[in-house]
Amino acid sequence: MNEHDERGTAMTGVDPGRLDDQQLMKELETIHRTRHDTLLYGSNDALRAHNERMAQLEGEYLRRNPRRFVSAGRTRDGARERAAAGPGDGRAPVGKWGPGDTGAGAPRT
Repeated sequence: MNEHDERGTAMTGVDPGRLDDQQLMKELETIHRTRHDTLLYGSNDALRAHNERMAQLEGEYLRRNPRRFVSAGRTRDGARERAAAGPGDGRAPVGKWGPGDTGAGAPRT
């Protein structure tokens, strides 16, 4: 589906506001998974389109989830705490699969 926004540039994909929650999450997972390759190997136009689509999808997610859980470790205060604690403090990072697991060796779904 090709639509045009007010700037006259092409937009590919369904308007994020029309996606249900499950579809939105699937789109977000896909765009984040393809981000690195687009940055490294995509044309400037491909990167620009990727940036715009990612911003649209993330904006819709944030609009729907204004009170989403925010991990203390992902804030400035949390980063300052980690820096103050120094290396070897015994605390493991919190990863996608829970405390202490950064995902290394965890099965990809």
